[in-house]
Amino acid sequence: MRALITGGAGFIGSYLAESLLEKGWHVSIIDDLSTGSILNIEQIKDHPRFQYAINSIMNAPLMAELVDWADCVFHLAATVGVRLIVESPVRTIETNIKGTEIVLEMAAKKGKKTLITSSSEVYGKSVNVPFREEDDLVFGSTTRARWSYACSKAIDEFLALAYYREKKLPVVVARLFNTVGPRQTGAYGMVIPRFVHQALKSEPITVYGNGAQTRTFTDVHDVIWALRHLMEEPAACGNVFNIGGVTEITILDLAQRIIKLTESFSQISFIPFEKAYDNMNFEDMMRRVPDIEKARKIIGFNPTSDIDGMLIKIIDHIKTDMNKQDGGDPF
Repeated sequence: MRALITGGAGFIGSYLAESLLEKGWHVSIIDDLSTGSILNIEQIKDHPRFQYAINSIMNAPLMAELVDWADCVFHLAATVGVRLIVESPVRTIETNIKGTEIVLEMAAKKGKKTLITSSSEVYGKSVNVPFREEDDLVFGSTTRARWSYACSKAIDEFLALAYYREKKLPVVVARLFNTVGPRQTGAYGMVIPRFVHQALKSEPITVYGNGAQTRTFTDVHDVIWALRHLMEEPAACGNVFNIGGVTEITILDLAQRIIKLTESFSQISFIPFEKAYDNMNFEDMMRRVPDIEKARKIIGFNPTSDIDGMLIKIIDHIKTDMNKQDGGDPF
């Protein structure tokens, strides 16, 4: 099999590329490195079954060539991270909608099965927890930039399913919840790497709001397993699947666990949302928990990683990176 991965130098995309290569696939990626990094593919970029293009998915002629080469397409390229979404709404909307439109158009011309990664953000302000794929989506006001990402990903889903119904393109949509693991950056608002960096430096752990909001976290390897099996499963076509963990943890508890595991002297500092996001009318959701029964039934998805195990792997990775940057002895 030959797979094209858009956003393949990103956090999730690079792990997916590694996994497919290990399974014997040929892999091609495209990434403009706006949020991805060449370092993420450093260990595979010379692999004989791997090729990469540092370019934009907006480059339609190039995308046509890459899709033509591939047997299937994993579309992961998107604007990611709450901070980037709030600060760059135009980029968010254009990348997510126009980029997905190009991918689907090229895939449809050749009938190449395509997996579109969506986001738990599409559930918006819904309080119907746990979230099920058929639930109504509840978005906030258009005056709040936060919801531009949720709406753009919802349009991606509508567009993908329209291509499935009208043009018979084999498509599957994966709604990813908080995916974590080594190599994830905290630069765009991802909470765990941000907390870990702060804890290792014994800086204040900055918790936005009161910390009572809850999230579920999923190990990147569990997510990669799910994406590959959704691509390989014919019954997945034309469907939307939640891919995430089911164990809730408050952001405050998360910060406290990271302090304990890093043996840090950090204190917790609570920052109002309006200060964290420069009075941009930011809204957050109190709970975000998936119902994964559909993915469990179709592909046997059953994430088993516990939060402390995931945190320890991330802490060890960030410690190693910090040591390399400092040129000192290991922690």
